[in-house]
Formats: sequence, structure tokens, C-alpha cells
Amino acid sequence: MEFPRVFFLVFCTSICFFFLSTQARLHNHTQKHRHRMSLISPSPSLAPEPAYPISDGNSTNCTGIFDVLSFGAVGDGITDDTQAFKMAWDEACQVESATLLVPKGYTFMIQSTIFTGPCQNNFVFQIDGILMPPDGPDSWPQSNKRQWLVFYRINGMSLQGGGLIEGRGEKWWNLPCKPHKGIKGTTMPGHCDSPVAIRFFMSSNLTVQGLKIKNSPQFHFKFDGCSNVHIDGITIKSPPLSPNTDGIHIENTDSVKIYNSVISNGDDCVSIGTGCYNVEINNITCGPSHGISIGSLGNHNSRACVSNITVTNSVIKLSDNGVRIKTWQGGSGSVSRVTFNNVHMDAVRNPIIVDQFYCLTKACSNATSAVFVSDISYTNIKGTYDVRSPPIHFACSDPVPCTNITLSDVELLPAQGEIVLDPFCWNAYGDSQTLTIPPVFCLLEGMPRSIQQTDFEQC
Repeated sequence: MEFPRVFFLVFCTSICFFFLSTQARLHNHTQKHRHRMSLISPSPSLAPEPAYPISDGNSTNCTGIFDVLSFGAVGDGITDDTQAFKMAWDEACQVESATLLVPKGYTFMIQSTIFTGPCQNNFVFQIDGILMPPDGPDSWPQSNKRQWLVFYRINGMSLQGGGLIEGRGEKWWNLPCKPHKGIKGTTMPGHCDSPVAIRFFMSSNLTVQGLKIKNSPQFHFKFDGCSNVHIDGITIKSPPLSPNTDGIHIENTDSVKIYNSVISNGDDCVSIGTGCYNVEINNITCGPSHGISIGSLGNHNSRACVSNITVTNSVIKLSDNGVRIKTWQGGSGSVSRVTFNNVHMDAVRNPIIVDQFYCLTKACSNATSAVFVSDISYTNIKGTYDVRSPPIHFACSDPVPCTNITLSDVELLPAQGEIVLDPFCWNAYGDSQTLTIPPVFCLLEGMPRSIQQTDFEQC
């Protein structure tokens, strides 16, 4: 009979509606009696209610929305909300198309945490409020000072929202071991590990969009061992002297798209490490910073392979470097098929630079091996440079020269004065396809005999 089936559906719908209404009234009643003050954000009693229906904190959820407030989070910027986030994650992770909600109007302090998958498909981590870690090294557990929020073995997740991730990095930057604290870049002894703010490890099909993140103790985002990463419309901001605060760092990661974002920090806007290929960077505003870098590669005589990298339609301003490739002496492997196209430079110290003698001290010595740099294209690179150094700098290894460097429509003028500095080339092979400013006459023609193609092909 049809009547019992219809009656049963109506009955279930009514019970679910009644349950959610009761939970919402209880939630509102609880919020009205909270008076704890926060130095970071308005107290929860004055904050707006969540914009989404809330979960009851158990496996029954009619909406697919898992609000961390429903799992006991307070959101006053003082209380440790770590366990509430873990419980919300564990529940949401088991539900298809679930959303873990960090609501607007609240500030949540959570400890170093690993969010582990796999989760069901189409999982969304929605950050509309503020997330922040404990304040400085003295507030962190001794067992883990290298990372804050880690997403491990996640497939098909979106980290998104209009909220803020506040890294509270200042006390980390001011450790006496940091380079900017010592005389002439020297460092003092002491424990120096600083946490990465957001790390994705061994994960795939990831989206990060719309978020603001600032003041990370170290890297803001790190993608390690990942595949198919799409980053769009994010803002990263830290002071120019904040050490090692790379905006986005990727290593052993492929099929990456970084679009429509603004990054200002104390190190590289984007740094591309070993094992990366098929990376697209498009419409990025970068600086003040250390620019967009491939490397450093080959440290401690290691092997590094990077290929198919494209940087296009971007602006780099008030930065130490523009587009850079940096490798250590003694490494092996290759960097190949790299395109820099339509990049505008604004008062950049080294707009175009390849440095195969990268070294953080004066104790580095030349070696008989190096990472092979080949097939590097610079097209429509225009703007101004800081006159402290040449605008084009190709310093290539003695035993493993750079090959097939091409330049076209390059126009770089001094930001101050009228003297155009000559480019610098050392053991660099390639050609200028059009007249460049300044003219690049120092590139060598042809292919050096010393290059062993087998080293390149092994990557």
C-alpha cells in the first residue's frame, strides 16, 4: 500500500525538522550566556549565528553541514578548540559531499593537528571565521614544531572560504637563530625549527581558493607528494623580513595550477622544489618578496628533476629576485622546459637570474657535477630593475653549462638613473631572438661538448 510509505516519509521529515529546530534554539540559548572576552575577535555572544544549519555532533546529519560549534568549539580565540575540530573532521569525513564549517564571527585556536583521510568524495573544509595556532615556540609541544595543520592522504578536497588563517609567526621569526637577527646575516645557536602553516602530504585532486593567510612561522602552504592541485584567488601576506616564509612551496608534486593570487612575504612567493612537473602559474602579483623560484635544487649532492614549468601574465614588484632558477654545486639531475612569459618587473633587483652557484655561506666550493639547466625561455619580460646588480644574470656551472636559453622581447630599464647595466653570463649557451634591452651579447652559441645528454634524459 502507498499510504504507509508516504506517511513514513512525512513522519521522518517532520522529526528531522523538529530535531534541527530544537538544536538551533538550544545553540542560541547557549550563545546568549557566553561572556568570555577575546583579544582577537568579538566574543561569541556578540557574533552572528552560523549561516548554515548545524550538526548535532553525532552520525545523524540531515544537512551535510558539520559546524565545529556543534562539536564543542568555543571560538573565543583563547580556548583550545582542537578536539572539537578533530571530532567534526571524523564525522564529516565519513559523509559524501560533506562540509566542515568554521563559521564567521569566531576565532578558533587549535594545536598542531593532522587531518587524515581518505574521506568521502567532494569534501569541503569551509573557513569563514579565523583560525590560529598557539602563540609562539613556548606554547607549542616539543614533539612537533615543524608543522601546524597537516592534511594527509586526502583525495578530492576543497579548502576554501572568505575567512583568515592567522599564523602568529612573529615570535618564531625573532628566535636568535634566524638569519635576520644576527650580525651581517649570521645566526646564533639554538633550536630553530619553525612550523609550516598548512601542509598537504600525499594527497590529490585538491582545491584551495578564496582564503587569506598571513604571518606563518615558516612556509604558508606546502604541497609534498601531491598531484592535481588547483590554487585560485588566495591572498598571502607576511612582513618582508619574515624569514623562510615562502608563500607556496611545492615538491614531488605534479599538475599544479596557481592562479589569480596576491603574495607578499619574506621569501619566495612560489618555490618549486625537486620532483615537480606540469606547473602553471598565471596572473600572480608577487612582492615584496624574493620572487618566483625554481629551487634551490641539488643540495647535499642530491638529484633533482623539474620540468614543464610555465609562469605567465604576472607582476613581480619591489623584490630581491624576479624569475629565478637556483641550484647548488655538486647536485645532479635537470631543470628543463621552463617558460617565463609576459611578466612585468617593478624595481626588482635581479629580474632574470640563473644561479648554479647558490650558497648560503661563503664556504661552498665548486664541484664537478651540477643540475643541468636547459630549454629556458624568457618572452615579453619588461619593467624596471634595482641598479645594484645586472638585470640579467646567467651564472652557470663550469662542468655542466646552461644550454638553449632564449630571450625575446625583453626590456628592462633602471628604476633610477639612466645607466643600463650590462647582463652577466658565465658558461651560458643560447640566443636572443629579438633585440633586448639591455642587449645580451654574452650568451655563447651552439651546444658545449662537455654536456652529457644521458644525465638530462634520466630525468
